[in-house]
Amino acid sequence: MSKLAVVLFNLGGPDSLEAVRPFLFNLFNDPAIIGAPGLIRRALAWFISTRRAPVAREIYAKIGGRSPLLALTRVQAEALETKLNGLGKDEVKTFIAMRYWHPMTEETVDDVLRWKPDQVVLLPLYPQYSTTTTGSSLEHWHRVAKAKGLSQATTAICCYPVDKGMIKAQAGLLQKALKQQQEEAPNQPLRVLFSAHGLPKKIIEKGDPYQFQVEMTAKAIVEALEPRISDWKICYQSRVGPMEWIGPSTEAEIHRAGTEGKGLVILPIAFVSEHSETLVELDIEYAHLAKSANVPSYTRVPALGTSVDFIDGLSDLVLRTLVSKNNIFSGDGNKVCGNGFVRCAKK
Repeated sequence: MSKLAVVLFNLGGPDSLEAVRPFLFNLFNDPAIIGAPGLIRRALAWFISTRRAPVAREIYAKIGGRSPLLALTRVQAEALETKLNGLGKDEVKTFIAMRYWHPMTEETVDDVLRWKPDQVVLLPLYPQYSTTTTGSSLEHWHRVAKAKGLSQATTAICCYPVDKGMIKAQAGLLQKALKQQQEEAPNQPLRVLFSAHGLPKKIIEKGDPYQFQVEMTAKAIVEALEPRISDWKICYQSRVGPMEWIGPSTEAEIHRAGTEGKGLVILPIAFVSEHSETLVELDIEYAHLAKSANVPSYTRVPALGTSVDFIDGLSDLVLRTLVSKNNIFSGDGNKVCGNGFVRCAKK
C-alpha cells in the first residue's frame, strides 16, 4: 500500500495576543500582498503591522485571545484523513501548512519528509483561487520543498469553486437558515447576501480570477436550492487601507436592506472555517450594524466546518487529483477560468 500525504493550506492566525503583531507582519511581508521590493516591503509590513496590531488585538480578545482557525482546521484534517483511509486504497496522512503563523510551511515540509510519502497532494482550503491566497501558499510550498529536498510526486489542487460536495453543503446550510427565518417571520421578505473577503480592485484588474470564481460559487448554490431564491447579492467584507476594493461592500448591502425593509441571511461564501471574520466581523460588528440600520432580521449561516458533504467533496477531489496527469488540478479537471484571467493557476 502506497503512502499519500495530503497537505491542507490555510491563512493561519495568532495563537495569542502577543502573536498578533508578528502574524500581521508575516501577512503584509508577503510579496503577493504587497508587491514592493524586499526592503521597502519589510519596512511597510513593520509599519502596517505595528499600526494595526492594537485594533487586531481587540478583535481577537473578543474570541478568547486567539484565532480558532488552527484547531478547526485540525478537525477538518482528521475528518478528511478518516474518510480517505476508510476507502482502503492508500495509507493517508493529512498535514496542515499555515501561511502566516504556525505550523508554517517550513515546519510542515519537515513533517512530510519525516513521514516519507510516495505521493503528495496539496489542498488549499480556499475554494476560489486568488494569487493572494492559494497562489502565495503553493508558490511558497514549492520553493521550500525544493530547498529541503522533498522530491516526491506532487499535485496541487488550485480551486474548486463549484465542487458538488461543497455546493451541496453550502446549499444545505443556507436552506436550513432560510427555513428557520421563514418559520419565525413568515411574511418577512428576505435577501441572501453571499459575503466574501474583499480584494483591492487592482489585483482583479491584473487578471486574478477570485471575483469570477466567487460569482461561480454563488450561482451554483442558488441553483442547488429548492425552492430557488430570486433576491440575493454577492458582496465583499474586510476592506482595509485607502485603495479601491471590489464591491459592493457588505456594509453597503446591510444599509440597503435596512432601507428596503428586507431581512438578511448572510452566508460566508469564501470561508470554510470560523475565524475572526465570521465570529467578530459578521456575528458582532455586522449584526450591530444591521440593528442600527433597521434591518428586520439578521441570520448568519455557519461556515462549512466538517459538514459531511464538504468532507466527502474534498475526499473526491483528492482521489480525482491522484489520477490526473497534470501537476495542478482544478475542481472539474479542466481550466475553470477564461483566457482573460492571466493570473489563473492553470496557464
